[in-house]
Amino acid sequence: MNALTHTPPFAGIAKRLAGIAPQRTIPRFAHHTFQHWFRKRGGAKHPQGAPVLLWPDTFNNHFHPEIAKAAVEVLESAGFQVRVPRAKVCCGRPLYDIGMLPRARRLLRRNLRLLRADITAGVPVIGLEPACTATFVDELVNLFPHDQQAQRLAAQTFTFAGFVQQHHDAFDFGRLDANALLHLHCNHKAILSKDPDQALLERIGVKTAMPDTGCCGMAGAFGFEADKYEVAMACGERVLLPAVREAHDQLVVTDGYSCREQIQQATGRRALHMAEVAQMALRQRAL
Repeated sequence: MNALTHTPPFAGIAKRLAGIAPQRTIPRFAHHTFQHWFRKRGGAKHPQGAPVLLWPDTFNNHFHPEIAKAAVEVLESAGFQVRVPRAKVCCGRPLYDIGMLPRARRLLRRNLRLLRADITAGVPVIGLEPACTATFVDELVNLFPHDQQAQRLAAQTFTFAGFVQQHHDAFDFGRLDANALLHLHCNHKAILSKDPDQALLERIGVKTAMPDTGCCGMAGAFGFEADKYEVAMACGERVLLPAVREAHDQLVVTDGYSCREQIQQATGRRALHMAEVAQMALRQRAL
């Protein structure tokens, strides 16, 4: 698949068939999924530790497993027993966003069944992708307002930084003494709290600037669509992309897959996930 979507003339044909703007680069699939890696290594490293469930969202599972691996390393450094669903899962956000509510409801019902034991046991669920995390926190309870399991899952769902902040005494990081440009995904800004992200960066010695970037412009598949490309780039060029280009000696940090993709394709900079920054601080301590 990667060969077909990145080799002329097949790449151009694939983009035309999919309605993707010719200026865009189709994301590469990772050589292995995060779920495959987790199963192959034998699952949880600390079977007696307090359990946490790491949600293998589609983006980090199939495109950037290194981010989920970084989250595992950091969580396990604090002694947590990291669990990952074995089944193929999806939060349902793509269906919800385009109005396919009956299918979204069925998928979310399936998630509630798959996670029933962990939800009932009060196991925290950590989401790495803000769009997925926000789905469990907000859309899930909107679709199932009277479902007790849905209410529990919403209350037990955390961003990576949010979970680290709640259990800050368990983590021992080194200091990075760096500067960072922090951009929050739209779902993160609308529904989730920015405080844990800023607190974690401050704790590990990262001075953070967070300009009013608004939307990055990618917004899932929106920025890839040929007839939306100009609008998507105008959104990004309003504040975010110029700020990234000027951040020569700074880390660029954002949890959103779409945001990282827009930044990389428009500026050539690889933005980091909060889990990767925390991993850097953890490894700094070991030096």
